[in-house]
Amino acid sequence: MNQTLLVELLTEELPPKALAKLGEAFASGIANGLKARAFLDDGSVTTSYATPRRLAVHISGVRSASPDKKVREKVLPVSVALDAQGNPTAPLQKKLAALAASTGVGEITLQQLQRAQDGKAESLFHEYTAAGVPLQAGLQASLEEAVAKLPIPKLMSYQRPDGSTVQFVRPVHKLLALHGEQLVPLTLLGLQAGRVTQGHRFLSHGDISIASSDAWAPTLHAEGKVVASFPERREQIRQALLAQAGSDQILMPEALLDEVTALVEWPVVYACRFGDEFLSVPQECLILTMQTNQKYFALTDAEGRLRSRFLVVSNVETASPEHIIGGNERVVRPRLSDAKFFFEQDQKKKLADRLPALANVVYHNKLGSQEQRTQRVRALALAIADQMGADAALAERAALLAKTDLLTDMVGEFPELQGIMGTYYARHDGEPEEVARAISEHYQPRFAGDALPSTQTGTVISLADKLETLVGIWGIGLAPTGDKDPFALRRHALGVLRMLIEKRLPLSLSILLASSVSLFAGNAAFKDPEQDITGFMMDRLRGLLRERGYAQNQVEAVVAQHPDRLDNIVERLEAVKAFATLPEAEALAAANKRITNILKKTSAATGEVQASLLLESAEQGLHAALLRLQPQAEQAWAQGDFAGTLMSLAQLRADVDAFFNDVMVMAEDEALRNNRLALLAALHAMMNRVADISKLAA
Repeated sequence: MNQTLLVELLTEELPPKALAKLGEAFASGIANGLKARAFLDDGSVTTSYATPRRLAVHISGVRSASPDKKVREKVLPVSVALDAQGNPTAPLQKKLAALAASTGVGEITLQQLQRAQDGKAESLFHEYTAAGVPLQAGLQASLEEAVAKLPIPKLMSYQRPDGSTVQFVRPVHKLLALHGEQLVPLTLLGLQAGRVTQGHRFLSHGDISIASSDAWAPTLHAEGKVVASFPERREQIRQALLAQAGSDQILMPEALLDEVTALVEWPVVYACRFGDEFLSVPQECLILTMQTNQKYFALTDAEGRLRSRFLVVSNVETASPEHIIGGNERVVRPRLSDAKFFFEQDQKKKLADRLPALANVVYHNKLGSQEQRTQRVRALALAIADQMGADAALAERAALLAKTDLLTDMVGEFPELQGIMGTYYARHDGEPEEVARAISEHYQPRFAGDALPSTQTGTVISLADKLETLVGIWGIGLAPTGDKDPFALRRHALGVLRMLIEKRLPLSLSILLASSVSLFAGNAAFKDPEQDITGFMMDRLRGLLRERGYAQNQVEAVVAQHPDRLDNIVERLEAVKAFATLPEAEALAAANKRITNILKKTSAATGEVQASLLLESAEQGLHAALLRLQPQAEQAWAQGDFAGTLMSLAQLRADVDAFFNDVMVMAEDEALRNNRLALLAALHAMMNRVADISKLAA
């Protein structure tokens, strides 16, 4: 019979940050094992459950036994199985006896075997029907496989009451396994499966007997005060937080919501308060303290200003929550007091006065101290400011102060606030506002999709900082490998690319990299990585542009030319995209590809086209068309009209087709051949000025 299956492990509190993955892996591991063993219907649905004290899976349409199946098993090659007279050899007789024993039949004879071609030789095969396997055996194997493959952060060894030692992420107390109403007698980690579980640690008392697999979740909810579904519990918390927030805005990071969901089985949200005197501290400090240390949810008003009210998610429901609320308010006060103390102490010393101490902070043993790094960033920032026409004095000041907040108590306690605290302290010190903002903005973009620096000085310092890191770390042999990128060089490269593209900065990538490389002159551990980094950045550029919706061949048409400036790359791509829709595009792309291949195979000097050597009417026509269209294309190019530059090519299709139909490029006469190659070279240059349109060819 097909019934619903329920398997549950009741444990001690599981690691909250790993709980969601553990739940999904436990459920999918068992389901995949049963599916591979033919216990599931096509319509079987798997539902995973995970709470702080349990992992469980609910699967519909599970067979009580796997179906019988026909098996065709190779026995032996005929040359081995039969002698010259066609009689069974000793190896065959031995093999048949083993097969009979393994399949449970009394005897297998030669006449029961099939003779069939097996590659180049003939072999004997035995066909039989293998009986299905009971669910207990299939589920036992699937459960053991699933548990062995769980993404457990760290195994714990513990002793069972009988003195045996077992290992799991946390001690397991009960194993429940039900197929419909029937108990499935499994064993795992020294436990025998039963139909008994336990509910909430405080709101439920004693064992809870489960009548059937479908009754498990409702019974746990009603009698055990447990919301077993992770997504359901998460959504319940989200709605309760929103309800308690009222007209305030709630800061609800997804990671914090996930972690809190993994800490409670019966979530209840309570509102708490802290003293208004703490609001004098930068709200980023208070928010981070509440979120990181206490797992609280901060509230702001409609303008984004922090409120002195916060929300806690408790695992206990009570009609008198005063003790819970008061306890959380008492716990958070020392944390906020520490933040207030750090902030007040830090302001007693200016950022500029902290500069000499950067010499005592090691950046990297092969790249020196943070003070040396600061001087490199300063030099590069001045060069970039000059190229951008930015204020050099502001750029120099921001570069010098950018890392000084690393020496403050607040950033020492909360490294996530680096840059943010520097901005507050710079304002307190009376630094120019653009310098203050640049101290935090130079870290932007911090992650995929993050905002770019809003100020010109912030952009200059951000470019300088990321390029110094990218070139310096790569140059000492620490380039990213596979999925390992401990210095976030991929993120730094993408940040540079995004700024060049989205801010349309008129900067040469090769000059930026060369300037960065020059910073490390004299460092014996440093090897020039400019060529490797250029290729690395072009690969990142391809991915970035594909993410923005451009087709792969369109991106390749532009990137294959190794563009040195990226401020107009979007216009180039849009031009290529528009050109690709023209009816002439495919034929011209194919012709361009053919021209590219021809020019690659010859080293003959092309020089200027000699009109007197154009003998065929088709080559004369193509030359005339080029002369006619060149001024039009030049004008469009000069005006930055890349679409117009490419669209002018459409007028060449008939002449290009006629040329390849009627003209032998590789003529025996060297002068004719070189002249025709020169004509193709001129055409190739015109075709590929905006992009390599041969990449559009199918």
